[in-house]
Amino acid sequence: MEKEQYPVPPSEIQTRVNSRRGGNNSIIHPVEIETPNHQVSLAMASSSSPSPVPYGKDRPSKKWWPWLIPAFVIANVVMFIITMYVNNCPKNYVYCIARFLGRFSFQPFKENPLLGPSSISLQKMGALDVQKVVDGHQGWRLITCNWLHGGVFHLLANMLSLLVIGIRLEQEFGFVKVGLLYVISGFGGSLLSALFIQSNISVGASGALFGLLGGMLSELITNWTIYANKVAAFITLVVIIAVNLALGILPHVDNFAHIGGFLSGFLLGFVFLIRPQFGWFSQRHAPLGYIPASVKSKFKTYQRALWIISLILLIAGLTIGMVLLLRGVDANEHCSWCHYLSCVPTGKWSCKTEPAYCLSTQIGNQLNLTCSSNGKSSVYLLPGATSSQIQGLCTGLCR
Repeated sequence: MEKEQYPVPPSEIQTRVNSRRGGNNSIIHPVEIETPNHQVSLAMASSSSPSPVPYGKDRPSKKWWPWLIPAFVIANVVMFIITMYVNNCPKNYVYCIARFLGRFSFQPFKENPLLGPSSISLQKMGALDVQKVVDGHQGWRLITCNWLHGGVFHLLANMLSLLVIGIRLEQEFGFVKVGLLYVISGFGGSLLSALFIQSNISVGASGALFGLLGGMLSELITNWTIYANKVAAFITLVVIIAVNLALGILPHVDNFAHIGGFLSGFLLGFVFLIRPQFGWFSQRHAPLGYIPASVKSKFKTYQRALWIISLILLIAGLTIGMVLLLRGVDANEHCSWCHYLSCVPTGKWSCKTEPAYCLSTQIGNQLNLTCSSNGKSSVYLLPGATSSQIQGLCTGLCR
């Protein structure tokens, strides 16, 4: 699950290799429902009365047929194929991987180790570019970037995670709620990423995927009373989320997209994934002749409170974030330590992401390139080099 980042041309490519999402979700969402004592007592008290409809035999636990999440997976794969077609490595670059694939061949490993297109192609397809969003009024990039991927490895990691997490949620809550949860969380992740990381372009579904995890956590909290093994499920889910966020502090991983998507999904879970309390459902669907305990309210007081608070916080957060972004605010200037949330420098790696460029001179058939960020230089025998070819060599040299 990652938010791939590449610098705006002619900057160096910063491949964002994100952490994988926890795949074992069968223990996250317990489906066994605890049977309330009053139901058992009433059933024993009147053996001649018809049995109540068990919670889970009707809509609250209806299993929806999951089609939207597989459709999302197909859409992401199609977008990647289209991006590779637009990239057309053999036409624009000297060296390509798997040239037998023709225009679908991949960029060199030095430029893109994930087997994918160039940063220029991703930008053309709608990658998140803060400058274009602010100055070019292209706010749609906050959404389109979630449907693009930096390479085959990036795509596979995200889509496998989406299938494991998303199908389970869609089965439980239907395509409308899960679809909105996915799209809005992706937008929230892109928004926070754009506020803190403004020197690179970004692609990836990490914000949306973390939103699904956040939704699972809030759903467990708001529907706490109906689940068995709730403590074990809560601890397991929190550990999975914590591990993934912790891996986000590695270099080349956009943890701000993770955090933004998770917070958006967590708040949305209290709004979209709320279930009616057991007593109300039993009363509504009780068979003729059976009188269950009277429950007037469909939802408990704490569920209603969480719904209202979460909706207000979500709308306020997204609105304030958009206003700050469109005004060109760099959130790092107002939070000197926040960059550590996305990358913690150590003796083994650096978190520097300054844009890089190449100084080029061409004498006859000889092309000399020098990278501004690391001082590396190289000589290429490349007569009549195009700007795209020079950019490809530059991004590889500056890695």
